Amino acid sequence: MFFPFFDPTFFILIPALLISMYAQYKVKSTFNKYLNVAASKGYTGAEVARDILQQKGIRDVTVERAKGSGSLNDHYDPRSKTVRLSSEVYNGRSLASLGVAAHETGHAVQHAVEYLPLNIRHTLLPAANFGSKLGLPLGIFGFFFFRSQFLVQLGLVIFAGAVLFQIVTLPVEFNASTRAIEFLRNGNYLASDEVKSTKKVLNAAALTYVAAVLVSIGHMLRLLMMASMLDDN
Repeated sequence: MFFPFFDPTFFILIPALLISMYAQYKVKSTFNKYLNVAASKGYTGAEVARDILQQKGIRDVTVERAKGSGSLNDHYDPRSKTVRLSSEVYNGRSLASLGVAAHETGHAVQHAVEYLPLNIRHTLLPAANFGSKLGLPLGIFGFFFFRSQFLVQLGLVIFAGAVLFQIVTLPVEFNASTRAIEFLRNGNYLASDEVKSTKKVLNAAALTYVAAVLVSIGHMLRLLMMASMLDDN
């Protein structure tokens, strides 16, 4: 049955969207909380990142301040081999700053050692970009405007690339956080009682990636439900 003014398939997304909203709140609140807690050793995020790279013998990766004034825009760019840190992380001496800096440096180390899930994610990136831009819109338009099961199924197949990318991202992010804690603990950048608090920052960030996977799977289930409601025959 077609519902011209109401789409019951949207209910599939509600739990995932609620988790996503909670994850965004959690990462921001946790980051802001520990951004105000100074690490006792006195290192800055930039110092930690550069020191880790030096210890790992990685000479071709640079650490620089990210452009813009936004928060949580820290990242590792594999194309230019650059760890970019927001000002509050680059210059910061807080538990949050050191945790984020070590996490992003963890991605640089993954790249250097050719960590398999990271390589798979890089391979999937073109399909993920294509799938996220075209797959879902094609499926939605196919359902509401063309009433075509074929278009919905085609959108589903294309969108699967984006979902697979999100799934592969999970071990990449979890591993980077594990490496970060090992770096900080073994490198004596944190006191023993500060490690637990830094883990909270990284765990909150990891939750956002889990939420992204759940939202993507929710969209896939929604397209599957839409396809089952149509019949091109």
